[in-house]
Amino acid sequence: MAQNIPVDLPELGQPFSWATRAAGVVFTAHGPVHPDGTIETGHIDAQADLTFANLRRTLESAGLSLADVAQVLIYLTELDDMRAVDNVYRTYFERPYPNRSTVVVKSLAVPGMRIEIVAYAAPASSSD
Repeated sequence: MAQNIPVDLPELGQPFSWATRAAGVVFTAHGPVHPDGTIETGHIDAQADLTFANLRRTLESAGLSLADVAQVLIYLTELDDMRAVDNVYRTYFERPYPNRSTVVVKSLAVPGMRIEIVAYAAPASSSD
């Protein structure tokens, strides 16, 4: 059974957990959510930075770091945002980068929200 990981992020009134752990893997999803629960809908740089900062905060709550991320799935509403997101991504992750996929979608849950991510992380083991 999945274990909920308490995270210092706001409750959004939706039926989800910011992070869960199952079989040693942390499963988490993030968007540009401010500490007060409002959504950043400004420039993609600000949205991406806030989204990845929330990921880092969540991983720290789980006793992990960005270096423990194995895969990141990025959802964008604008293909033209890819370069800006890549630039922000490089400030959070170092080589070797996690496995990654980026998908352009028609829209996300909140109008003006241009990025959402899903990440999977696990602590390094001696067999890695």
